[in-house]
Amino acid sequence: MSITLDSIRAAADKIRGSVVETPCVHSRTLSEITGVELMLKLENLQFTGSFKDRGALVKLLSLTEPERQRGVIAMSAGNHAQAVAYHAQQLGIPATIVMPRYTPNIKTEHTRQFGAEVILHGEILADAAQLARQLAEQRGLTFVHPYDDAEVIAGQGTIALEMLDACPDLEVLVIPIGGGGLIAGNAIAAKALKPDMEIIGVETRRFPSMLQALEGRQPACGTTTLADGIAVKTPGDITLPIVRRLVDRIHLVDEADIEAAVLLLMEVEKLVAEGAAATSLAAVLDNRGTLSGRRVGLIISGGNIDAPVLSSIIQRGLVRSGRLVRIRVDMRDVPGRLAEVAAHIARSGANIVQVEHQRTFTTLPLQLVKGEFVLQTRGLEHVREVIDTLDEAGYRVQLSEIVE
Repeated sequence: MSITLDSIRAAADKIRGSVVETPCVHSRTLSEITGVELMLKLENLQFTGSFKDRGALVKLLSLTEPERQRGVIAMSAGNHAQAVAYHAQQLGIPATIVMPRYTPNIKTEHTRQFGAEVILHGEILADAAQLARQLAEQRGLTFVHPYDDAEVIAGQGTIALEMLDACPDLEVLVIPIGGGGLIAGNAIAAKALKPDMEIIGVETRRFPSMLQALEGRQPACGTTTLADGIAVKTPGDITLPIVRRLVDRIHLVDEADIEAAVLLLMEVEKLVAEGAAATSLAAVLDNRGTLSGRRVGLIISGGNIDAPVLSSIIQRGLVRSGRLVRIRVDMRDVPGRLAEVAAHIARSGANIVQVEHQRTFTTLPLQLVKGEFVLQTRGLEHVREVIDTLDEAGYRVQLSEIVE
């Protein structure tokens, strides 16, 4: 199958009414922060929580009746798994999904709830893929690739059709890259409709496999990333030449920037975005100078993030912004001194979250103790006010675990 604007439009007709035509919204606050006119395509609002609903359904609808009866198998780090499982269930197709062992729990459980047989295997997606291929051959199942499949790519490209219909004056699309299915389909659609559209791909610095492939380098990736949905070590055979031809550049983002983008989307737009989805905003924040004043579309590709991970991101974000800090205060070991320090902190307007009064594990003289306070503050300026208040009262204060 050749992937063209016509085939993407045909895919859109096939899935209309069965997937969500997600909103494309203007973010006034993020536009002010970035200096870019930002439009967010909210694919996290799909039923299974990601854009994968589109490509999975297009592929499943292309199967013959004997193929449907035998069933399908897929390998996935989570979102493709849920999409295949859900739409296979809706179509009455048996589904088996092979997932890496450390796939986020929310994704494995949702996949099981959609009726699929879930097999956890291997450390990374490549391990899961190897087993899935073996099982497909042994059981006579149709393999549904998460990105290197023409039907899947066409399905993902329907996002750009909707974005340009809602926002025809977009100048740039910023799109996460894993294996390349999402960016390939949308680059084909967008460039066909607007040849001067700039397409920017985003990978994590730990998994730059598409960029490495384009540069002719051997893949050299890390082991983990917050953006697990795009932690792919080998781009697709179909997607690579499409990306080479249509994507203008690829930007790499760091883990801390992804964390910050997840938190920013939640605080500003009240959106829950998984790490892979937040990479597009992280890239824009990192490219404010080159994109300034332009109308930029971001695909918020999914919202399937484990609650403990999200909780950690929030806590670490509070630390980075100075809204959660830890200070150590040296004080005399006499009755009432801890209460006195607490009173000074209270007068400065900070809230004490946790206190540890340490006599043993310290090198201070016996007459002194170290008090460790975790505080909620209004930010970095307020932290300085707290420290100044204690300094003026004669206490020696050390500040730790804060990034300015």
